[in-house]
Amino acid sequence: MSGRLLRVDLAGQRLSLFEGERLRASYPVSTARNGPGEQRGSGCTPRGWHRIRIAIGAGLPENTVFVGRRPTGEIYDAELAARYPERDWILTRILWLTGLEPGRNRGGECDTLRRFIYIHGCPDSAPLGVPLSHGCVRMHNAALLALFEQVAAGDRVWIG
Repeated sequence: MSGRLLRVDLAGQRLSLFEGERLRASYPVSTARNGPGEQRGSGCTPRGWHRIRIAIGAGLPENTVFVGRRPTGEIYDAELAARYPERDWILTRILWLTGLEPGRNRGGECDTLRRFIYIHGCPDSAPLGVPLSHGCVRMHNAALLALFEQVAAGDRVWIG
């Protein structure tokens, strides 16, 4: 097991990367507009212990657009944003989370993995530091690229 831990502070809208007790990096994020919660369909960010299940997008260009965890072939820019103003942009990389606490964030109607909860990139123009997502943890692309290089599938994530 890795000594890395990602801690997502819902109140502070920050993601911190620790290696052992040492803080390695800290980034502003945006979590769910609907606040914390675990139920499927709630649009909330699930709390508790998780792991990175799968890291998606290695080697793809910054601003790669994903739909259903697959690159669409599009690269996000102002023109694409203007054409699809209501799209929930998932960009650059995806860290797909799985819950570790049965009945809280694993299994049944509260399963983080089945809810498709990610740490993912968003447009660099999107505000961070305020809850605006549909349940995921959003980051600006440069920060996500830096984080992606420092973590791996299996790393622990605490959301609270």
